[in-house]
This record gives sequence, structure tokens and C-alpha cells, in this order.
Amino acid sequence: MAFSAAVKRAISLLGLLVALGQAQAVERPNILWIYLEDVSGWFGCYGDPVIKTPHIDRLAASGIRFDRFYTPAGVCSATRSAIIVGAMQTSLGIHNHRSGRAAFRGKDLGPVYDDIRLPKGVRTLPEMFRAAGYWTFNEGGKDDYNFRHDTAAMYDFLPRKRGWGPAALVAGDCWKGRKKGQPFFGQVQLGGGKLGRRAPKVIDRGKVPVPPYYPDIPLVREEIAHHYDCLLKTDEQVGQIIAALKRDGLYDNTLIFCFSDHGYKLHRHKQFVYEGGIRMPMMVAGPGVAAGQVRNDLISGIDIAPASLAAAGIGVPKQMEGADFLAKGYTKRKFVVAARDRCDYTIERIRALVTPRFKYLRNYLTDRPFMQPSYKDPWPVSKKFREMMANGEMNETQLVFFGPKKAPEELYDLANDPHEVRNLANDPKFKKQLQRHRRLLDNWITETGDQGLKTESDPGLLAVLKRWGAKCVNPEYDRVRHLLEAEGE
Repeated sequence: MAFSAAVKRAISLLGLLVALGQAQAVERPNILWIYLEDVSGWFGCYGDPVIKTPHIDRLAASGIRFDRFYTPAGVCSATRSAIIVGAMQTSLGIHNHRSGRAAFRGKDLGPVYDDIRLPKGVRTLPEMFRAAGYWTFNEGGKDDYNFRHDTAAMYDFLPRKRGWGPAALVAGDCWKGRKKGQPFFGQVQLGGGKLGRRAPKVIDRGKVPVPPYYPDIPLVREEIAHHYDCLLKTDEQVGQIIAALKRDGLYDNTLIFCFSDHGYKLHRHKQFVYEGGIRMPMMVAGPGVAAGQVRNDLISGIDIAPASLAAAGIGVPKQMEGADFLAKGYTKRKFVVAARDRCDYTIERIRALVTPRFKYLRNYLTDRPFMQPSYKDPWPVSKKFREMMANGEMNETQLVFFGPKKAPEELYDLANDPHEVRNLANDPKFKKQLQRHRRLLDNWITETGDQGLKTESDPGLLAVLKRWGAKCVNPEYDRVRHLLEAEGE
């Protein structure tokens, strides 16, 4: 059969389009999140002089190092819940640490508990990637989301034994089940600040810097030096991940997001929204990202999901509050917000709003100190802190956090007071800045419908009582204690 020249050209063009489409499908980038647990960014690339972190430094140098990356909360489950859906945890009612679980540490909570569901139409990021044809995995297996979720619907691969990575990734198990040419979205969970004895003791405890808001005592130096030990091990693991990607021919087509969920475990850092709790390391490297960049604009953890979707050519749903910070023409944020709500059995309510220069904190529960009862109380360093507090051995700077009271508002000039120890909220010179930041936070609360500003539901409080029992001393629990007694607990 003879074809006209026009038909031949049409067939040729159709073939070219099909081939181009196939090439584009094959060339969709892999997306890998290297998720650091409880890691403060004391790395060489961030100017820390105590340790050398060559693998993390090279990763940062090969792409973008972000100097003003903020997590949505200072605790893992609230941060991870927000990041995996690309929206603030307070907007979706998933803000209270370790909520939305029918069982807790092997204990069935029974029919009445905080059964939290995502709103209709809101899906997790791995589900969106799977729907777009991506292979998904979670090496280490940690999810820790404060809502009901189905891990089988989220991930194609989970390790048989949950824990910290990167063993399964280094072995290549995470991507072995993929179809030929199928891209992946993966998370590898690194123990970071929770490595404990798995991080060899290397750092001289006498040579670490001690921030002014801590007393310079051996127990504090031990905690700080141990975290440096953990970072050395974490750097080694990041190097193993990069080597595995290169070994399997995946590195050049993998966009890597390496970031921490919140700061290290010591008081005022983890669980809180001072800079040490929420201003974290992040670096992005891979296809389409030019090397050697440093960015100082404000980035929120809720921006990672939309940036990941956009890099893969997947539409960003309107429910996501974050923005693609890698996009051309991206409009820089004017501020970021972080929230502190209930952590374990400790009920607290704090909001932090950060602009390029200033930091504003609003403390709602001024009837209790920062150092109210918490899971950290049994630690030797906690006992020493409380002893020093009782004996009047804390100075004015340390009493900002370790004192018996907390101010309803705090305002800090981060450019001149990076440790956040000089509260400017009552300084007439900064009245306009205080009013401006109040307004910004008030507007944000209204626009996002901050659900953390009200006490948990009765089922939610009852669930916490079932989990923690006599440790629940906050007055909010009095409302439901009779319900626990009625259940015979």
C-alpha cells in the first residue's frame, strides 16, 4: 500500500511523539528522602568546627545548602505528619504527638480512642507517587503519622524488620522489585541523634561548645559531645547511601532531599520551637539542581512534598499548603510557622513565627513552666537541672527556659541574638515589630484554621490517659478521669 507524503510525515511525527513520551517516562527522576532523626545541623558545611562530615559536605556542595529550613514542629510525629501531606499539622488536626493510634506499644486502647482520619481528598505523598507509576519504599520503616494510614497502600517495599537504615538500601533491596525503567520515591530513615551506643565515643567532652542557655556541667557536655558522635556516624551512613546509588547506576537520576525532622534531644531543643528545635539542616542535590548553591530564604518542611511532586512531573494538589521552592519564579516566603502541642502526656501550646530577621513566640499556657513534667524527667541531666533550679544555681540567661514562669510572648532579633536569650517583647524600641508579628500570626491562625488552639477531644484525652496513666498530671485530664475509671483501668 502506498502512502502520501503527508501521511508519511504524520506517521513519522506520531512515532517521534511516542518515542519522546517513552523517553520522558524512563527519564522521570527518582526521588529520595534521607530523613535524619533528632539531628541538629552541626555539620562542616554549616560551619561547625568540631567535627568533619565529608559525605554530607559533598552532598551539600553538589546541590543546594539551605540555611533557613524550618520544620513544622520540634517533635517527630507532628513534623512527619505535616511533611508527608504537605500541609501544617495544625490545619488537619494531626498536631498532637503520638495520636490517632488504636494501639500503643502493644496495648490495645479499646473502642474509644482518638481515631483521627485525614480529610476527604487528602492523600499521603507515597500514595500519590504510586498512583503516578512510581515504585515506593520506606527503608527503616518509620512512619509515625498522627492519623490512620495504610502502609501497604503507601509503600511497595518495607523492611521485614523495622529500625533505622541504611542496611536494606545499601544492599539494594529497596529497589529490586521495580519494573524496568520504573522510577522510585523512597525514604531512608537514619537514626541520627537516637543512635545511642551504635555511635562510638570519639569527641573530647572537654572541647565541645556549650550554649549560654545551659549550665556548663559535665552532664551537658556529655549530651552535646554524644550528639557529635552520632553525627559522625550519620555522615558515614550518608556516604554509604550515595555509594549504593552510584553502584547501581541510580545516582545521576536521583533527586536527593536530605533533612532532619527536628533538633537533638536535650531540653529546649527537641519538642520545643526555639531555633535549636526547628531550624534544621537541609540539602537538595540531583538532576536539574546546579551545584554550589546556598540559599538563605525561609523554607518550611511542608514545602518538601510539593517540591518532590513537581520534580517528578506530578500535579501538586490544592490541599497542600507548601510550595515548590525549586521552581523557577518561586516567590520567597515572608515567614514560616511552627507549632508545639501535646507531646506524649505533656500538654503544651506554643506557636512560633519566623521572619527573615525576627522570631515571635506565643505561649498560650502560662500557668505552667517550660520544665513541666515530661518524658525527660528520669534522665540524669534532667535531675541535675531541677536540682540546680531548686538551689538557685541558674543564671538569668538559663532561667529564660529553666525558670518557674514563662512569658506570654517572646520576640527575638535572630541576627543579633541567635541563642534567643534576650526577649524584646517588652522593649519599646521593638513595639512595631511585636505588633507586626502578632498580626502575621493572628492572620495565619485564621487563614489555616489552627486546630491546636483547643483542647483535645474526650476520646483523645482518654487515649492519652490509657497510654500514660499516672504521668498525666495536667488539669486538662481531669475532665475524663471518670471515663477511665468507668472502663476499669
